[in-house]
Amino acid sequence: MNTTAPAPTPSAVPRRGAAWAGAGLYFAVLVLLVGGAPLASGGFHALGSLLAVSLLTGLFRRAPAAAWALTLVGSLAVLLTGTDPGPDRFLTLAAVDVALGVVVATRRGRIPVAAGAVTLTAQFLSVGLFWHRPGTLVGTAVIALMAMVTSCAVGMLARERREHTVALRSQEVAEAVTAERLRIARELHDMVAHSIGIIAIQAGVGSRVIETQPAEAREALRNIESTSRETLSGLRRTLVALRQAGPVGEPAAAPGSSGRAPREPAPGLADLDRLAAATADAGVRVDVRRRGEPRPLPADIELSAYRIVQEALTNVVRHAGTGSCRVTVDYGEEELSVEVVDDGRGTAGGAAPDGQGFGLVGMRERAGLLHGTFSAGPRPEGGFRVAAGLPVPERVLVPEARTGADVTSGEAR
Repeated sequence: MNTTAPAPTPSAVPRRGAAWAGAGLYFAVLVLLVGGAPLASGGFHALGSLLAVSLLTGLFRRAPAAAWALTLVGSLAVLLTGTDPGPDRFLTLAAVDVALGVVVATRRGRIPVAAGAVTLTAQFLSVGLFWHRPGTLVGTAVIALMAMVTSCAVGMLARERREHTVALRSQEVAEAVTAERLRIARELHDMVAHSIGIIAIQAGVGSRVIETQPAEAREALRNIESTSRETLSGLRRTLVALRQAGPVGEPAAAPGSSGRAPREPAPGLADLDRLAAATADAGVRVDVRRRGEPRPLPADIELSAYRIVQEALTNVVRHAGTGSCRVTVDYGEEELSVEVVDDGRGTAGGAAPDGQGFGLVGMRERAGLLHGTFSAGPRPEGGFRVAAGLPVPERVLVPEARTGADVTSGEAR
């Protein structure tokens, strides 16, 4: 097994050098504080050491434990070499508390525990050895302890908040991936299932009449070829679109190809007549009716309505056992309604007889994603009914109510 560590990226080398350069400047500032101003007050030294910690920002990001150790050594050096007997000299230990809080916020396990124990020991020893005012030693020790505990608590809260944010982001990414997988599954199912159903029926027709009616068999084969080519083209467009939606730099197509697929628009309600004609070739006549005034609708509504009708027609061809059905599209003011009814056996149109299909599930999901309604089931008078209502956004609502009589486009043959 190869255990060689990966080489650092070109951008990481300057950042690492800058982090350690900041550490060098930190010690240079401490030397100036200790040697250049030995008679200054303890408050001056403490403030200088606190400000000097900002030079370790880069090191805190890369190696917080090392930055804490440098801060501890530097603060103790300022404390030990100071000449001010007052309590201000102990304020330099606040820099160590800040560094400890960063370690707790960025690390788990033994490192924060060890850093906390060393910090506590160093502070108590410093206060005990250099405190010269009797009667207030315990109070000063308690203050030092509370300051360290506060820094640790703030660090823990920061770490938990960061981990919670990361967990939420991971959950959002997982949900987005799942939603995209379901969308792709619905699209491929709705696109392929209809075509494969027609191909299967045409193939059955051709096999039965190939000996007695060669012309009918040739027509069935032509329909199979046409449907197959159309389905293959749709699959190719879908796959190329998925590749083009990948990360930047990922190839959009196989080497040697142009990398572009025909940019045909997604199917919509205007393609229902063509869909009805293809269904008629499979032996089921489709009567397409439109109510209201047809108007442009958002692409997601058009596509979902088309796919719902497509899947419903596929189920009629496969399971209804009838030669005709009716599709009704109602352009309402606030809702687009589609309905597919047949007078067949009334079996569940969304699944095969063994109940293993995904048709009804996909149609219901499409309607639900658009906050619409969906229903499917046998009709009391016989046959099966699929209906969906898709809300129309306000920006495309008609300005005033319009009434329209049923407009029959005729039977597709």
